[in-house]
Amino acid sequence: MKKTYKDVDSSLLNAIPNPDKKTYEIKIKQPELTFLGVYDQPDFASLYILFYPDKKIVELKSLKMYLQQYRDLIISYERLINVLYDDLLKIYKPKRLRIVLDCNPRGGISSRLTQDSDWKSLGGKEEYKNYNEDVW
Repeated sequence: MKKTYKDVDSSLLNAIPNPDKKTYEIKIKQPELTFLGVYDQPDFASLYILFYPDKKIVELKSLKMYLQQYRDLIISYERLINVLYDDLLKIYKPKRLRIVLDCNPRGGISSRLTQDSDWKSLGGKEEYKNYNEDVW
């Protein structure tokens, strides 16, 4: 039986105490996130995480292990970004979380999906106005 997004184990994500109480920016890039698309075909994307920590920061090894479980999951782009966003927000409770998912072309069409906890539509205060193209 194939695994779906319901099989994602967010307990793989570990947090490290934030060593500094100041606000700073952490950028994390996973250049090749692999998963199975809804037609059970391999899909590839680049994942970008912009993170303003509060009390916790991301343990990168656990993030790697968490992301590796997607290799064998059937999941759409849209569901993927929502699951990633919800899990990272739940575990780390950052001041700001922005996720960008650049999906490789399929049939000549590529997709970019973005979520940002600062957006009013997601409960944010729209404090940060740098919604232009992300620079990595």
